[in-house]
Amino acid sequence: MEPILSISLAILGMILIIVFIILGIKLIEMVNRMNRLLDNVEDKVNSLNGFFHIVDMATDKMAFLSDHVVSVVTGAIHKIFKRKKKEEEDYE
Repeated sequence: MEPILSISLAILGMILIIVFIILGIKLIEMVNRMNRLLDNVEDKVNSLNGFFHIVDMATDKMAFLSDHVVSVVTGAIHKIFKRKKKEEEDYE
């Protein structure tokens, strides 16, 4: 009984080692495919960097322009209210 048990354990151990080797090879192949996919995605993203740079510059200029317009409008409103306050003080 004991030799049969040791032989069956040895056979099962060899089968397990073979299964782990096959799984390791499959895992390496999968990692290589993922690396190729990520390299492809990185190339595509890098090709869009110029476009994103142009969009970034355009939004920065629009933000600067809108800030300038807001400051001019608030300055004009401030001057109008300041004049009205001075005119009210002059009448008193």
